[in-house]
Amino acid sequence: MRKITLGILAHVDGGKTTLSESVLYLTGKIRKLGRVDHKDAYLDNFQMERDRGITIFSKQAVFEYKDMEVTLLDTPGHVDFSTEMERTLQVLDYAVLLVSASDGIQGHTETLWKLLARYQIPTFIFVNKMDMPNVSGDFVLHELKEKFGDNIVRFQGDVGILEDIAMTDENVLEEYMETGNISQETITELIFGRKLFPCYFGAALKLEGVEDLLEGICKYTFETVYSDKFGAKIYKISKDNNGNRLTHMKITGGKLSVKESIKGSNIDSGEWEEKVNEIRIYSGEKYQPVGSVVAGDVCAVTGLTKTYSGQGLGQEEESETPGLIPVLCYKIIPPDEVNINQAYLKIKELEEEDPTLQLKWNGEKHEITANVMGPIQIQVLKQLIKERFDLDVEFDSAGILYKETIGDSVIGVGHFEPLRHYAEVHLLLEPAEPGSGIILDSKVKENDLAKNWQRLILTHLAEKEHKGVLTGAPITDICITIVAGKAHLKHTEGGDFRQATYRAVRQGLKKAKSVLLEPYYDFTLDVPADCVGRAMNDISRMYGYTNPPQLSESNATLKGYAPVSEIWNYITEVNEYTHGKGRLTLKYKGYAPCHNEEEVINEIGYDSESDVNNPTGSVFCAHGAGFNVPWDLVEDYMHLKDETNLNNIEVGEITTINTDTPSKTRLNTYAGDKELEEIFERTFGKIKRKKIATPTVRRYDSKPKVYKGNNKNNLAECVLVDGYNIIFAWDELKELAKDNIDGARDKLLDIMSNYQGYKGCTVIVVFDAYNVKRHTETVYKHDNVFVVYTRAAETADMYIAKTTHKMSSKYKVTVATSDALEQLIIMGHGALRMSAMNFLEEVKRVENLISESINKGI
Repeated sequence: MRKITLGILAHVDGGKTTLSESVLYLTGKIRKLGRVDHKDAYLDNFQMERDRGITIFSKQAVFEYKDMEVTLLDTPGHVDFSTEMERTLQVLDYAVLLVSASDGIQGHTETLWKLLARYQIPTFIFVNKMDMPNVSGDFVLHELKEKFGDNIVRFQGDVGILEDIAMTDENVLEEYMETGNISQETITELIFGRKLFPCYFGAALKLEGVEDLLEGICKYTFETVYSDKFGAKIYKISKDNNGNRLTHMKITGGKLSVKESIKGSNIDSGEWEEKVNEIRIYSGEKYQPVGSVVAGDVCAVTGLTKTYSGQGLGQEEESETPGLIPVLCYKIIPPDEVNINQAYLKIKELEEEDPTLQLKWNGEKHEITANVMGPIQIQVLKQLIKERFDLDVEFDSAGILYKETIGDSVIGVGHFEPLRHYAEVHLLLEPAEPGSGIILDSKVKENDLAKNWQRLILTHLAEKEHKGVLTGAPITDICITIVAGKAHLKHTEGGDFRQATYRAVRQGLKKAKSVLLEPYYDFTLDVPADCVGRAMNDISRMYGYTNPPQLSESNATLKGYAPVSEIWNYITEVNEYTHGKGRLTLKYKGYAPCHNEEEVINEIGYDSESDVNNPTGSVFCAHGAGFNVPWDLVEDYMHLKDETNLNNIEVGEITTINTDTPSKTRLNTYAGDKELEEIFERTFGKIKRKKIATPTVRRYDSKPKVYKGNNKNNLAECVLVDGYNIIFAWDELKELAKDNIDGARDKLLDIMSNYQGYKGCTVIVVFDAYNVKRHTETVYKHDNVFVVYTRAAETADMYIAKTTHKMSSKYKVTVATSDALEQLIIMGHGALRMSAMNFLEEVKRVENLISESINKGI
């Protein structure tokens, strides 16, 4: 019997637990259907889950259906417990994404879709609650295709299914055209390769459509092929009712038996070996003890004390860094009569079960802090701490979880040489892509530094959360490369390289241009139409950005993003001014430059030089004694000469390698809101200058010609061009775009180069990369014209709107577009508007003037 590990994921209140109950009932696992509202669901077996009507902890159930043995993993749907859900994704073979027909695609549903793509999990879709009034399966399917792609295909019914499947892959289309059929194996391969997503419709509460879903999973899934060599992936740590520590794992190779020893390692205890006391196969709150498990089984093991979530055992590798992280920090306040140190040691145990809590003890402030996702998680934590440790704690907001990165590339150096110790480390610190975390590498030859010392340096870089120098926040999105190092044949010990490595990181951060980052939320705000003005003003006040509103007769929808610090509690205001008719959906977007960096830095008051646990200087030895050297003087004392050439590493400056292809352009991806302003200042000088830009020299023939601009205002002129809007409005470019969109873009840029050469103004052409997955904002130079490709999920309209808002007070900004809503927003920002046709007339006029000038020999 083939084994499948299947997860069910959904937005809260989508009906996920009800679907799980229906599956278990139809397969004979349970005899009676439980219900969330009746507080008797099979998998919601914790009292706090039944009281709240939500899933808080992931659960396991095993059932059989035809030739399948399925381990079903039910995951939390509420966004506050999404980290628990993500940990479960590490062990899934397939997933069912549940969408509520009455609610449509929620913000968290989009997050789940992205996570499934990140972990490359083949996915079936079940549209639930089709029994609700005024719902349309066709509308939901259209919305799914619009959001997630055309490879989502309705699998119920026979009409058009094969044609729709064939359209998902070119080779399959050829097979279908030749034979008029598509084999079951081909369909299964498409699903496994995430090229096809079967979609089923039904009502789980009434058992409608659930058997169709089960039949589809049975028919169109492969059994995973595993190695004979032992491997296991740990996805969860928990405790049973008797306090026994449980390590939940999936066996990914070989076999594991009771009383067998397992080897592993972690940062705190190094290499370890422990014996398995018991192996349990859980179904709901009950379990069956077994003597052994084989590849494909999901089990819980007792006897292991040093394991952790995400760990790989045997041949299995460690999991990648989670994509979902908390962005709020709270203080945990125990009762006055309780010793706070003892309380911390007790509560710290919870971090094993949820590593993202990051429980910390601040000795200076005498307080315990925890990272949390939201208010519901806080309520659950309070109850859990009471039940587990009999402590009545309170939570108090401690602020936002900031991070730090760098905006330029530097060499950081560290030296540690007290008497009879020695180590020196040189590290190259470079900005990395947003969301990439810390990337480690080594460029040192083994002849210059032994491999074991290089591995040790990399271990020390990875073992610690390094602090930034602005606020002491963790650093992120930095590539750290070993470029030099030195050991002593007699005096070097392992701890010496730890000290030298830590100091090299800190010294590099002191030299670099540090950037404070804060978390952002994507938001969807639905308000009555007469409240849209208030909503847009609020978003602007919160330093957020929004696209043009989507208007209906009575409602308006705004989508955009804003700092977590400003918007996370905005729902209270929304309820007030909409009288309860508004709705706000938030989902984590990522970290970006802080909107009030100076204010935050001053408020936190971190002094990097006073942080004795994270020194920035180095220790050298002279006359038999060690002495400290400040960070800004250590280069003068270093024993290795730094030969790394940073002349060509100018992150923050636009260094175009090949202006023909923007993908080959290196620039600071953390430019943020000030990016255009910095471009202008690097090109024309400080903004305070009121004079017209220097006349541009443009080569039209063998001799350079100078054409003077005709801008008579006291502000420098900037023209923002909505690239695709113009291309599809001008007949010449529109015809060209039908055959070659790249050619149309290049043609437009050439036209704009000539236009800029005559006008002497700044020209910025913005192209929409809204639908390009994971695309980061790109800026490059095409001759004398700046070209912007927006980041993923940002339209050209949004980019132009925020830019005009920023620059209109300092520049005479003209926007060329025929988008009516965009023109309305531009007018509100005080910029000049020009339709695509008017702009074409202006460009033709300039081209005629250029021709006349050339003919006259000017």
